[in-house]
Amino acid sequence: MLKVNLNDRKRKKLILTAVWAVGVLAALIMILHNNPLEDAHTAFLKKMSFCLLTGCGLIVLTVFYDKLTVLPLELFQNRALIWKLAKNDFRKRYAGSYLGVIWALVPPIVTVVMYWFVFDRIIGASRQIATEGVDVPYVLFLTAGLVPWFFFSDAISGGTAALLEYNYLVKKVVFKISILPIIKITAALFVHLFFTFVLLVIAAFYGYFPGIKTLQLLYYTVCEYIFVLGLSYATCSIVVFFRDLQQIIGIVLQVGMWATPILWNINTISDRMKLVIKLNPMTYIVEGYRSSIYTDSLFYEHFYSSTYFWLFTVLLFIVSSLIFKRLKTMFADVM
Repeated sequence: MLKVNLNDRKRKKLILTAVWAVGVLAALIMILHNNPLEDAHTAFLKKMSFCLLTGCGLIVLTVFYDKLTVLPLELFQNRALIWKLAKNDFRKRYAGSYLGVIWALVPPIVTVVMYWFVFDRIIGASRQIATEGVDVPYVLFLTAGLVPWFFFSDAISGGTAALLEYNYLVKKVVFKISILPIIKITAALFVHLFFTFVLLVIAAFYGYFPGIKTLQLLYYTVCEYIFVLGLSYATCSIVVFFRDLQQIIGIVLQVGMWATPILWNINTISDRMKLVIKLNPMTYIVEGYRSSIYTDSLFYEHFYSSTYFWLFTVLLFIVSSLIFKRLKTMFADVM
């Protein structure tokens, strides 16, 4: 027992040391980085805000390490099982059908074609001014917005229903039920990766070939993965006691698709409304996907949007983890 405790303490020390090192390095890079086109006062505020937020985050993690790392460590320790079950979950969705997993790819493609036909051919929105000096075909603008949204919609629906679908595992005392939501989200990621490939093909067809900036898609995919995972821990816990939540989420997704700049351009609205729309974390993801395809904008240039997104996501993950931990002892009794 003493040896186990010593190993845990050593691992804790190593993790905290690594996190502090990354945090300090990021702060130094932020301080030393200078953009000659940026206002000096604004740049100073960004650097001060970044250092302050980074420092507060590191202190909170150090003080509450044991409580904040229970769920992430549990997921990491079961990563092999998560990967295996995610692949099985993806396969069983279409087991018995002639086309198999191809059916997972048909609905997104049909949706893109339908929207393209309506907005491009009927309404006549043939091109969109994505940003100053960038004029892109509407089908590319549309697809770049739909790709992350389809992943979010599929992942949050599956993650919310994870405990209900695998209720026979929830009732097993020895099974780590915390891995169930991430299994559904990882299964949804498989389709997302294929659809991202389709997006790159469409972009190349219109002359926007992959480059260094395209690697940002990996960053935004990780952002969305963590965001939807954090949200799913709250929704999958609540839906066990309030089954109507699934229908509510379906309605929210319908409304959210129009509240997120997917079919329309965020640059066409007023600055006040733009600020409100940017409070939606998915706006950051959608605009990030677009900037990775047909602009030269890099994710670290959007300081305030990135800071807001990660603060919101981390806070959401912490709150959702606490909700899940508080309610999980009652799951087996309710199901």
